[in-house]
Amino acid sequence: MRDTWTILYDGYCNLCGRSVRWVVRNDRKKQFTYIPLQDDRARFLLETLSDPSRDIKGMDSVVLVTGHSAYFRSTAVLRISTRLRFPWPLLSVFFLVPAPVRDWVYDLVARNRKRWFGESDTCYLP
Repeated sequence: MRDTWTILYDGYCNLCGRSVRWVVRNDRKKQFTYIPLQDDRARFLLETLSDPSRDIKGMDSVVLVTGHSAYFRSTAVLRISTRLRFPWPLLSVFFLVPAPVRDWVYDLVARNRKRWFGESDTCYLP
């Protein structure tokens, strides 16, 4: 049986939509499934897998769900890169950077992504 890796993303964010299209192009083995955070299935996954202390109501981070685990923010991005075709797994070297530093950079982009890249009127679905 194949591992299921599900990427949850903001379907209205242009940066997120472009990123998902990029992952689709670089996922030659078709290992990922994609669900926008606005979908009820995403909320269900987050509620069943998340730490109860994590606030999922305002969740707008990329989330990677694998089996019974959920990875958020920069950790999700780096874990996704490890499953893509070469050279993208080389990004795993950034796991050497402490998560608070990686997440600070991630949060800076996340806070400004709609201003920098815009947002769509429709939800992108691959």
